[in-house]
Amino acid sequence: MIPILGSNKQLCDGLSRRDLLHIGGLGAFGLSLADWNRLQAAQTEGEASPAFGKAKSCILVFLFGSPPQHETFDPKPNAPVEVQGEMKAISTNVPGLDICERLPQMAGVMDRMTIVRSMTHPYPLHGVAYALTGMPTYTPEIEAKPRDPQHWPYIGSIVDYVDRQRSRSAAVAAPQHIGLPWLLGSKCDLAPLAGPYASFLGGTYDPVWTDFDGVGTRIVPKLSDGQTKEILDPFGGTTADGRFRLSATSPLEGVPASRFDLRQSLLQQFDQSRSWLTQHQGIGTYDKHQASAYSLLTSGKVRDALDIQREPVETRMKFGLTLFGQSLLAARRLVEAGTRFVSVFWDPFSVFGGSVWDTHANHFPRLKEYLLPVFDQAYSAFIRDLDERGMLDETLVCCVSEHGRTPKIDNGPKGGGRHHWSRVYSAAFAGGGIARGRVVGRSDDSGGDVASCPVSPKDILATSFHLMGIDPHTTIPDRLNRPLPIAGDGIIRHELIG
Repeated sequence: MIPILGSNKQLCDGLSRRDLLHIGGLGAFGLSLADWNRLQAAQTEGEASPAFGKAKSCILVFLFGSPPQHETFDPKPNAPVEVQGEMKAISTNVPGLDICERLPQMAGVMDRMTIVRSMTHPYPLHGVAYALTGMPTYTPEIEAKPRDPQHWPYIGSIVDYVDRQRSRSAAVAAPQHIGLPWLLGSKCDLAPLAGPYASFLGGTYDPVWTDFDGVGTRIVPKLSDGQTKEILDPFGGTTADGRFRLSATSPLEGVPASRFDLRQSLLQQFDQSRSWLTQHQGIGTYDKHQASAYSLLTSGKVRDALDIQREPVETRMKFGLTLFGQSLLAARRLVEAGTRFVSVFWDPFSVFGGSVWDTHANHFPRLKEYLLPVFDQAYSAFIRDLDERGMLDETLVCCVSEHGRTPKIDNGPKGGGRHHWSRVYSAAFAGGGIARGRVVGRSDDSGGDVASCPVSPKDILATSFHLMGIDPHTTIPDRLNRPLPIAGDGIIRHELIG
């Protein structure tokens, strides 16, 4: 492993003294000397890849609640009806690659994407934190505890951290790590959810979250018969005047620019007189918070990027007047403006689960009337838009979730249901070094187990870091100064790389 900081003096066997400490420290997390040798081999292979660092930016799209593999990217047209379900398969512009018939626009962009049909891990639970960090194990108790010390840093936070360590500069011209459309889990009847946080790296490296000022225009199908509340869900439809904002990007009303600059000058003088504080634990990040806040207040770059009203009406309509579609459009604009890592969450709204892909009941109506049409229009337009602008080759796009859904339909609930399933599921990738028109891995005939080429969420982290020019075997120090690998035990999956 390669630490970000510290001596790299080697012993005669090629391991440094610091490396030996790393191996010892990682034993508690299930990494042995054999694992070390495997990671070292993967690292050597990875550094030789021409795709290393090809992605200048990343847009991570997270479909909370977990889409069914059968009704998205891995249909089973020859399976019994209790497995296949009510929807058939259609061909795409990639010979031999079929997807769900309710994704006809997506069928036209498969030649620009790689589909992984063999994602797998041991935890069929709503584990955003497990899916998007290097943490080796997971318990559901910490999913509603974003600041629990057991958490590991989010992928976007690590990219931000490594980039800043490389630049050795506290000042940032604009936020490089932004989350859309709002703080994860903050608009539903549960507390904000864990996952997209910097954990022991400190709040400096949390995403800068946007918020959305807009209303829902459509009552979406209910989660189940037990749901009495009707939800006007902006993910199902919103008005054209909806806007994204960063609350920190506007100075206080009535404070002129000259007065604001004076306040900043006084603050700098005050900080100089207290420079000794930077030697104390935790104080060293204070100036980074100030620099980030000041950049938000003084720079209109991000503010302008979030102003989707500047886009031509026809472009906005291609993405669809839904919060998901407009979030993807805003993500593209942020990348154009220079943001390095953007996260887009299709997030719970109002009733927990009532707006997401967690289809334990009312499975087919929700998919047919709401989830699949919105996803099909927005995501296909998003991929086309990036490619037509010449941005796709340098923008890594990852569309992932926590897990998949059961191969056999539960006909007990009205509208049917598929339940949590992590033994095999699908994910979609494009751009930034990802191969075009490829399928990686295979599930069995029922879509219930991996038949070939198992890929873990940690492998996706490792591959993403690699494509973004970060060695996935880099370590970062936790609160106890133990070196933890940023991608856990993940390895680069060259099968995904073009």
